[in-house]
Amino acid sequence: MPRKDKYENNGGPSNRRTHTYMSPEDQASGKKSYWTELEITGTIRNLSPNLFQLTHLTALYLKNNQLMRLPPDICNLVNLRHLDVSNNKLRSLPAELGELIHLRELNLANNCLRILPYELGKLFNLLSLNLTGNPLNKDILTIYSEPNGTVKLLTFMLDNLQVTTPSPPPRPWIPLARPTTNRPTCIFTVMCYNVLCDKYATRQMYSYCPSWALNWDYRKKGILEEIKHYGADIINLQEVEMEQFYNYFLPELKMDGYNGIYSPKSRAKHMAESERKYVDGCAIFYRVSKFTLVKEHLVEFNQLAMASADGMEHMLNRVMPKDNIGLAALLQTTEAAWDNTPSDAPFLQQPILVCTAHIHWDPEFCDVKLIQTMMLSNELKAILEESAQTLKAHDINTDSSNIQLVLCGDFNSLPDSGVTEFLGTGRVSMEHKDFKTFSYKACLEKVLSCDKPNEFTHSFKLASAYNDEIMPFTNYTFDFKGIIDYIFYSKQTMTPLGLLGPLSQEWLQQNKVIGCPHPHIYSDHFPLLVELEMMPTITTAMNGLIGHRYILPTEKLKFNSKGLKKVLVDLCKET
Repeated sequence: MPRKDKYENNGGPSNRRTHTYMSPEDQASGKKSYWTELEITGTIRNLSPNLFQLTHLTALYLKNNQLMRLPPDICNLVNLRHLDVSNNKLRSLPAELGELIHLRELNLANNCLRILPYELGKLFNLLSLNLTGNPLNKDILTIYSEPNGTVKLLTFMLDNLQVTTPSPPPRPWIPLARPTTNRPTCIFTVMCYNVLCDKYATRQMYSYCPSWALNWDYRKKGILEEIKHYGADIINLQEVEMEQFYNYFLPELKMDGYNGIYSPKSRAKHMAESERKYVDGCAIFYRVSKFTLVKEHLVEFNQLAMASADGMEHMLNRVMPKDNIGLAALLQTTEAAWDNTPSDAPFLQQPILVCTAHIHWDPEFCDVKLIQTMMLSNELKAILEESAQTLKAHDINTDSSNIQLVLCGDFNSLPDSGVTEFLGTGRVSMEHKDFKTFSYKACLEKVLSCDKPNEFTHSFKLASAYNDEIMPFTNYTFDFKGIIDYIFYSKQTMTPLGLLGPLSQEWLQQNKVIGCPHPHIYSDHFPLLVELEMMPTITTAMNGLIGHRYILPTEKLKFNSKGLKKVLVDLCKET
């Protein structure tokens, strides 16, 4: 019979649950009932298997019976939030009870339980656990009787639960194109990885993960091993604490032929040294055999918001307080980075700007995410113009359009967001829903391009290496699973040759991995990895012509004497 249970304000069940019965008039009119709670009380000794087919149940009350066991099939009731089996004769509990991860209340009072299965530690949503009146062993009772005893007991049991889940299978490599063999190309790999910094990896946030698997000393080894395993030429990391960068990642990766740059979030500037080292930020590592660093750039969104606010309330109160950053490295290729270069060809010192960013996280601040991204694009434009001047000081005569761009990071934005629309299409409407109803237009018009009425634009021609058909999620937690990490590249001069595919969904499902981190997965994000083929857009010398630029045609061009002649003719026309 359908009913509603009334609960006291303290969160526990009232002993005076009231029942709502369907009226005779409703029954006569053919009204259908839908009940999600069931109470069975009496002298029941055994439960029918049919009970465990009622998978829609959210509450099951079996108190005041003669039950001596609960069948393992109880795990089929996956929607249970409340389970009351108090005042029975239970001597043990099935390990499968731990599969009811949505349980919020479990009443086991007044039974004959001496031990509890460690699998109960998997009930991370449990708010109320009643164990009174059971002859439990001293260790369990001691933990349970402490302040906040339920949480401490569940943590203890999860930490001591043996991990039987096998390691995930290797992620597949997805080939996309064959490399070019008839003209100079630079093939390099780019990784983007939010490593989940230590201060965010708490039991409060990830209570489904054992404490020891959240510990940084455990996770850092797996993260570094994963980074080294893929061996990307350019590695972009987010949520790296300052101490982790200087005392762990940088020295470890230097031994593997990398160098790197780093910046913490803006708040670090106002902290004492003892606190600053725990602030997270962004890092870029590059393989020194392929790239040299020309200059690094820091983009501070709160400073940009302050400079452009012009007294506007929403810019000052919503955007400026967020201290997210972007970090950019102007790199230049080495001679060893190039393939298919004729022996008498000049050394190609191709500039490339690599930027990584960590955009604000809160879904309620989609306007802030979009504005931070727009400010980032505007800063990148200025950085490219400045970089052209820097390169000229290094005897490379070029302009900003010849500096290629790789932009990646944790943008905390889904594929249908204004952020990805703006980056991928080069434009976003001033009326986009992500701006909400806040008045940013006047501020943004002063600092951003508005090539068309009612639109903000950028001039970069970018494409995303990943999409939801390839990678269903880059962030995988119990509460959220989706794509929020991206690698964008200059689509006119770069071609993706392949990329790292998704983690096996079959492994996740078969092993009931409900979220990450996990003992086998060291962050709540999965690393992205793409192999890019870059065509040169600049050279410092070619057949005696010093300091002029040439752009290789985007169509296939055989680099023989006829093709070389065509390049030189185009060059002469330009100069």
